[in-house]
Amino acid sequence: MKCLRCEGEMKFITREKIQLGKMGLLLGDLPHLVSGALEVNIYACKSCKKMELFDAGDIFESAQDELPQKTCPHCGERHDFDYPKCPACGYDYYGK
Repeated sequence: MKCLRCEGEMKFITREKIQLGKMGLLLGDLPHLVSGALEVNIYACKSCKKMELFDAGDIFESAQDELPQKTCPHCGERHDFDYPKCPACGYDYYGK
């Protein structure tokens, strides 16, 4: 692969997950957990040292429209993160 700036050779460095979301004042790190991460391949130019990020998966077919999942501690069923009760067993996450 050639560098877009100097046309030097680009070298694969590593694959990393970039955290999405941001830390909130009221919710703390919860937005990080809900937002997930974007997996990217990092390349660097041997000549000019410019770095480039490339999608490591298929972001166009990812589950962007789906909610994050959680596992019920009572029955082990996986379901959408925003359910106040487990749809399988009725476990109440807020203890009401």
